[in-house]
Amino acid sequence: MREKPIITYSKEPVLEPKEGCAWADTMVLNPALVLDEDGKTIHMLFRATGPWPEANLKGKSDPYPIFLGYAKSTDMGESFTADFERPALAPKLAYDEQDMYVINDKGEKVINYANGCIEDPRLFYIGAQLYLTVACRLFPPGPYWEGDKRKDNLPDWVMDPDSPVGVLARRNDTVTVLYKVNLNKLKEGKYEEAFSYVGPLTDGNLSDNRDVFFFPKRMNVGGAQRLVMLHRPERSYEFPTGEGVMTPAIFLSAADEFEDFATKSATHRLLAKSEFDWEQERVGASFPPIDIGDGEWLVSYHGKELPNYGYTQSFMILKERDGDFPEIKHRMSERLIYARQKWELPDKFPCPCIFTTGAVTIGDELIMGYGAADQKIGIAKVNLKDLVDYVRGFDEDGNRTD
Repeated sequence: MREKPIITYSKEPVLEPKEGCAWADTMVLNPALVLDEDGKTIHMLFRATGPWPEANLKGKSDPYPIFLGYAKSTDMGESFTADFERPALAPKLAYDEQDMYVINDKGEKVINYANGCIEDPRLFYIGAQLYLTVACRLFPPGPYWEGDKRKDNLPDWVMDPDSPVGVLARRNDTVTVLYKVNLNKLKEGKYEEAFSYVGPLTDGNLSDNRDVFFFPKRMNVGGAQRLVMLHRPERSYEFPTGEGVMTPAIFLSAADEFEDFATKSATHRLLAKSEFDWEQERVGASFPPIDIGDGEWLVSYHGKELPNYGYTQSFMILKERDGDFPEIKHRMSERLIYARQKWELPDKFPCPCIFTTGAVTIGDELIMGYGAADQKIGIAKVNLKDLVDYVRGFDEDGNRTD
């Protein structure tokens, strides 16, 4: 039997909430990572929040808009220096319908789905262009660790059935939004020039949908070279091949262009649903796929189950197929990364949680960023070859083969 790879974890957080920082004094978590062209500097976008009483619309609870902050590491992820002076990317926080628009990368005025909060960033390249995906809400939620506070700050006009944001506004579910990123501008602190709004990748009127990102190249799906996306809809049963699946699951989706993914022209395929006890409530992809050669991709993913496990992380290997979506060749039936250290264990949330949203490879080492207890950020490291070899010890159904 193959030995488990040795994974090392931060002994203490590499980033945590900053006292006195209005937009980051309550939670700092779920980092996206990208490696600089120098091959050693790691750039991070992290999710952060704090109370925003000036935007309390109806007096129910102070909203907690969610921002993205910027940090970098020059020591292989052992430590990060964060810019807490201002967020790198902030929601607009407009409540008047006529103000909830943004100019996209084509110069068009479109609905700003990132108006209320910008959650769980993922950074990845397609060709030479760096992209960012984020789960967004139209309006900021209240203190969400106290329960479902998505609707505490909804303006009255969202109840209008003719509203262009319709059902989505009334539920205040997440829509995943795509941005282009200029890494040089980000590094220089020119945040206003670093991000270009592209548009929504998911249909919020169909389902809350997050954990969305792409393979870094087009693939032959259905006889054409198409963009291929992973996503995790809350209502799996609303999607073709997800009929009867009553828990969130991982789907693949293919389309010719980014703007097609939120439309009926996209093709969807169920990739993985809950199978094991630690996945009973939820399965979703975690950070963008890593090319391991010969048409194979290492995909990190998470499962959720309460009260025994919380959020934990594992891996699968996908194999490309000519003319069709990639398929699972190896899937671990055991959780590999989970909360163990005291600082990683529950605080505001009762749910144990380690959640990886970014990784870079430097030499032989895979360096993963993770949110712990939904409040702090840590780094985990593992030899990439050892990890891949271990995942190969499982078949597509999670059975041990060695």
